[in-house]
Amino acid sequence: MPRHFSTEATAEGTPEVSAATVDATPDRSAMQHALDRATVPGGAPGIVVEVSDGNHAWFGSAGVSDTRTGQERRPSERFRIGSTTKAFTATLVLQLAAEGRLGLDDTIERWLPGTVAGNGYDGRAITIRQLLDHTSGIFNYANDTEFFKNGIGEAWFRHRYDTYAPEQLIRIGLATPAPFAPGDAFLYSNTNYLLAALIVEEVTGGTFAEVLTQRIIRPLRLTGTYLPGTEPAIRGTHCRHYSTLFASDAQPAIHDATERNQSFAWAAGGIVSTTGDLQRFFGALLRGHLLPAEQQREMFTTVDTTGPVPWIPGTRYGLGVFSWTLPSGVTVWGNAGATYGSWTCAMGPRDGEHLLTSQVNGDWSGLPVLADVLTTEFGEAAAS
Repeated sequence: MPRHFSTEATAEGTPEVSAATVDATPDRSAMQHALDRATVPGGAPGIVVEVSDGNHAWFGSAGVSDTRTGQERRPSERFRIGSTTKAFTATLVLQLAAEGRLGLDDTIERWLPGTVAGNGYDGRAITIRQLLDHTSGIFNYANDTEFFKNGIGEAWFRHRYDTYAPEQLIRIGLATPAPFAPGDAFLYSNTNYLLAALIVEEVTGGTFAEVLTQRIIRPLRLTGTYLPGTEPAIRGTHCRHYSTLFASDAQPAIHDATERNQSFAWAAGGIVSTTGDLQRFFGALLRGHLLPAEQQREMFTTVDTTGPVPWIPGTRYGLGVFSWTLPSGVTVWGNAGATYGSWTCAMGPRDGEHLLTSQVNGDWSGLPVLADVLTTEFGEAAAS
């Protein structure tokens, strides 16, 4: 059964969601229909959407959080946000740049000497900026054939609790020769963000998780957000994460992939959060509350994503964020991500005054579903 709630937004811009008998927000029936479409038989197990628009906030859901118990999706559920993590990582780097502690045009070699070398790679020629906008030319370790085999089907169960160090994953990425020279093209690569996070640690002297907590999670009061490290279970109230484990079968079996060691993604895709916390973080980010004007401009300066391996159609990538021109012609900004059993997005117009966050707890229908809810929410603006 679908559920929806409405609230008045708080002074900080993020609502405390509570049940309401009278919905004072604009009509969201079209959005509820979009949520219901996502959970038709064969579709997503469940979906949640939270929208903030001016002084109002709305939460809607469809489907279930747990297919075994039939528990409905709920506000404040935690889930793995996948590559939406990259916006957090880039924000930390840009904060350090604003403080003069590093420069976006610093090379990898300056901060991580000897880490990127050989096989066509030269850390003296790759900048921090190129890590953040994916123009470094460094191969994505997640696409390494042998590494990927450990995450498919039955092999996933054997390796679900494996621990990976960032340096180990970076070496896997560098084992594939550089496909192009730094700055020549776009190639989406998790390896870039592991290197960026190691630079954050080198500059600050703290662990990435500590810096994330000190600079973003604690100041913004993101009470449902954390980086789990090697901890396999999701803390507190959370939805189950259902995955096909990359099976190529026409009708693949669905597995519960909720519990696993997410160290394979770390600063590129490891964070756990909630729709409400993502509203607070991306609202603050888009409105310019987390970065000075110069670094804000840097973050939202984008590159083409067609590259040698085309990325999401209609997108351009900045530093940890991207723009997405929807089928309606409207362009939204933010980030999105996928991991086993979860698709997440947090996007809205550039000024941050209208924002949608969503999560789907199944990984076989995510991107089209997220495009649908974003188009449903922001499509009307194309005519204005």
